[in-house]
Amino acid sequence: MKKNWITLLLLSGLLFTACQTDKRESLSDMIDRGLGVAMEQALLMAEKLEKEEGKLPKTINKKGELETSNYGWWCSGFFPGELWYLYENNPTPQLKKYAEMYTDRVEPAKNLTNTHDLGFMLFCSFGNGYRITQNPDYLDVMITGAHSLATRYNSTVCAIRSWDFNKNVWQFPVIIDNMMNLEFFNWIAEKTGDQQFSEISHSHAHKTIAHHFRDDYSSYHVVSYDTITGDPHCKQTHQGFADESAWARGQAWALYGYSTMYRQTKAPEYLEQAKGIAAFIMNHPRLPEDKVPYWDFDAPDIPNVPRDASAAAIMASAFIDLSELVGGEAGKPYLELATEMLRTLSSPEYLAEVGSNQYFTLMHSTGNLPGNSEVDVPLSYADYYYVEALLRLKKLI
Repeated sequence: MKKNWITLLLLSGLLFTACQTDKRESLSDMIDRGLGVAMEQALLMAEKLEKEEGKLPKTINKKGELETSNYGWWCSGFFPGELWYLYENNPTPQLKKYAEMYTDRVEPAKNLTNTHDLGFMLFCSFGNGYRITQNPDYLDVMITGAHSLATRYNSTVCAIRSWDFNKNVWQFPVIIDNMMNLEFFNWIAEKTGDQQFSEISHSHAHKTIAHHFRDDYSSYHVVSYDTITGDPHCKQTHQGFADESAWARGQAWALYGYSTMYRQTKAPEYLEQAKGIAAFIMNHPRLPEDKVPYWDFDAPDIPNVPRDASAAAIMASAFIDLSELVGGEAGKPYLELATEMLRTLSSPEYLAEVGSNQYFTLMHSTGNLPGNSEVDVPLSYADYYYVEALLRLKKLI
């Protein structure tokens, strides 16, 4: 009799576990819910700023108020890009109206030569807009912007200059974020036939492989090059914990950048680099169980430090891309990790309630903790890559 009771208890436990497992939200439902929240928040944001000429959402300031920027801030292209993604998913006249409106606000950036971020600013906004609408004016804006960005390339260093400040320390600083411009250059080269842009892209990617990475495939944030020899003279951080630490969003930019380079060029060295970076991230002992990284993998006082939802969103999008590029059984671990990241980001812990969070979609990103700037706040690029990742996953299920 005792054995029968034990058997019944075990069976009850198994049935309870099975029921609990069955209750886990389907991927399709999770994606639709996440995109639904993003759309409602984006429309509320667009309406809020509609009469604020030239304004684009950036973050929440220390008083809890919405902070905006104009076209010149490096994040200016993310909100219009998010609107284009949301319009692609649900092509309503209202979304298209706002996508066009906020894209137009970024246009003056095409003439900027004092920033390396034109890939973010123009390709996320005008690039997505052109892909969806084929508006030839959008292509003209991007061609102008690509020529502006190309002025920052140095043929001795063989890279695109990132920043123009801190000149008493850095001669020619290149940050890992700069890898995100290369998709823009490769695309422009294909559209125009002007191969200078793809040559710059390959040159920058090869230089970064040579000098930005440690043996474990973790990345430095800043590498500054001697302008006479073209060799590195210092390797540091600006937004990470320490020069030798692995700043989480930096690892995300690296993964995304090399996955994209392989997708566009099929050069095997870029796939090997992406796989090495991926292995560093997914096997790291300090990657949390919920897969949203701490702001720096080497930050002291882990686990009592801020997370970075933006890094998780960028990583998730890149891991989905990489899973397709690798394919088969070898690609499954990347897709599984991306899915877990998106499940966490789509949970109440990170996904804002509609009408809250100053109309941003995700909570708990970290911009620049050492600078005490944008710590544990929403960020426009977190929302952009979250939506992009959900759409990439949607195409696979």
